[in-house]
Amino acid sequence: MKIKIDKEKCIGCGNCMAVCPQVFELQNGKSTIKPDADLEKNKDCIRQAINSCPMLAISEENKENK
Repeated sequence: MKIKIDKEKCIGCGNCMAVCPQVFELQNGKSTIKPDADLEKNKDCIRQAINSCPMLAISEENKENK
């Protein structure tokens, strides 16, 4: 699983952190992925975070969507 965060869209509201704190954190007022995050293990909460983002700033990159 690969995640993309659009820093232009992100408003730093923290929804992603609230839903999936194992993966997301805020740095400089923007969402980022924790360096040690296990993306495969946390797929379900990552997808919840994607759906909870009011700005649609988080997306899952599929292998077909390179």
